[in-house]
Amino acid sequence: MPNQASEAPIGVLDSGVGGLSVLRELRAQLPGEDVLYVADQGHVPYGPRSIRDVQAFSVGVARFLIKRGVKLVVVACNTASAAALYHLRETFPAMPFVGMEPAVKPAARDTHSGVIGVIATEATFQGELYASVVGRFAQGVQVKTRACPEFVLLAEAGDTHSPAAREAVHRCLAPLVEAGIDQLVLGCTHFPFLNDLIQAEVGPHVTIIDPGPAVARQAGRVLAARGLLNGRDGSGRVTYLTSGGPAAFRMALRALLGAGIADSAEVRALRWDGGQLVEGSSA
Repeated sequence: MPNQASEAPIGVLDSGVGGLSVLRELRAQLPGEDVLYVADQGHVPYGPRSIRDVQAFSVGVARFLIKRGVKLVVVACNTASAAALYHLRETFPAMPFVGMEPAVKPAARDTHSGVIGVIATEATFQGELYASVVGRFAQGVQVKTRACPEFVLLAEAGDTHSPAAREAVHRCLAPLVEAGIDQLVLGCTHFPFLNDLIQAEVGPHVTIIDPGPAVARQAGRVLAARGLLNGRDGSGRVTYLTSGGPAAFRMALRALLGAGIADSAEVRALRWDGGQLVEGSSA
């Protein structure tokens, strides 16, 4: 039987629109769930920022979501997961968090060439989480990495098929292709929106691994274990909140998820006030 706790929304935390790739999977796998999606576009991109700053932003967004009664927080940002996931769990021990982990394990398991590629932001590569994953799962495999910060800005702008985007993808990925990778891990939630260009660049023999579906499955497992799954059939609602401009967010939403979703979406403004995230646009 449904209960008040199971009817609470899922919170999704991201620096911008990249987490929409995870939201897309959550909606596919858990269609009955309501979602509060927070895009901290006032601070995007997180990648070049210090770990301390990313932790502070992530705690602020998580606190905002928790005050609004979410039952689970999905940290749909690899940079925030790398810099802040452990910190979030320590700060809010009663709240379950599901974060992004670079999918090195399946890439290392399935490689035939013995060479895998991982693309992410610098902050993700510098975090303890990434080092732990490589240490656990990539023994005996060559891991080639590339930081691709331009991909974040392209996704934020909804620019996923232009000649400029194609050139940026080529610049970033050509060294990995030359190194002989046959698996490519997308280590940033913005990157799946460039999937067509990425696949064209690396070729059909390279398998691209998007962790979004696995994250959605893990969210479902956590909710089920706690008796918090909402049993409704496909009627969940998404509310979008951004610390940037709602109009710009809606444009990106249209470019990335389609006009049908964008035109009917509820998009609300947020602002930072003394380290706290509150509703309402800046004066």
